[in-house]
Formats: sequence, structure tokens, C-alpha cells
Amino acid sequence: MNEKQRKYEKIVFRILFAIYVLLVIYFLFFAETTGRTISDRTYHYNLILFKEIKRFIVYREQLGMFAVTANLLGNVLIFLPFGMLVPFLTKRFKTFWSVALLTFEMSVLVELVQLVTKVGSCDVDDILLNTIGGMLGFVCYAIAVRCRRKVHYGK
Repeated sequence: MNEKQRKYEKIVFRILFAIYVLLVIYFLFFAETTGRTISDRTYHYNLILFKEIKRFIVYREQLGMFAVTANLLGNVLIFLPFGMLVPFLTKRFKTFWSVALLTFEMSVLVELVQLVTKVGSCDVDDILLNTIGGMLGFVCYAIAVRCRRKVHYGK
């Protein structure tokens, strides 16, 4: 791949990342469909690992499969693009563990902002699920890089 293609690719990934970040901010803090505009907000938090995950599984019939899927799978999927795009954007985060740690840190930041602003809930289970999403995103990145090498270099 020549230098011009690399620059173009980097611009595309930066634009995709910016769009991703804006969508995450919107859905986590402003989306009416996720109940983010309620005026009398109170603090909601969970500091016990697996408490909310267990609650969603145990009460899945009462809560409905949409709520269970949206919470459990949604928290994984929301950080999957993060784990996939970050390694394309910087040389600093090209290893599985560096992306996992950065995803963990970003998830903690999001949860703390939710706590302080009383939007959504601060939940350690969300941090776990978000981090898993970032890790899966890195796996997708690694697969994409490997496939690209095979196509371009036959390796």
C-alpha cells in the first residue's frame, strides 16, 4: 500500500471514529428512547460485580427479552467499534492488552460521568461488558489485518 492510500485510510478511520464517538455520546446521555431526558434524576449505581447481569438473567421473563438483550448485548456491542477502530488510528494501541486497558478506562470514565450527571446508572457490570466488547473489537481488528495481509501479500 502506498503512502497516499495510507493517508486516505487514516482519514476514513478518523471520520468513522468521530461518528462513532458522537453516536455513543448521544445514546448514552441524550437519547429519549433510552430514557435519558428525565428531569428528576437520582443516583443509580451498582458496585457489586455480576449483580445486574444476574438480575437480568433471573428476571428475563418479567423484564422481556428486548430489555435483557439491550442491556447485556448492547453493553458489549457499544464498545466493539472502539476496540476495532483504536488500533487503526494509533501505533500506541496495537496490542490486545493495551486496547483492553484503554477500553476499560474509557468505560470507567463513561460510568463516572453517568454517575455525576445522574444519567443512566453507574454499574460495574457495564464496565465488564464494555471491556469485553472492546476486546472482541480488537479480535475483529486482528482478523481484518490478517485477512488484508493474505489478500495483499499472500501471507
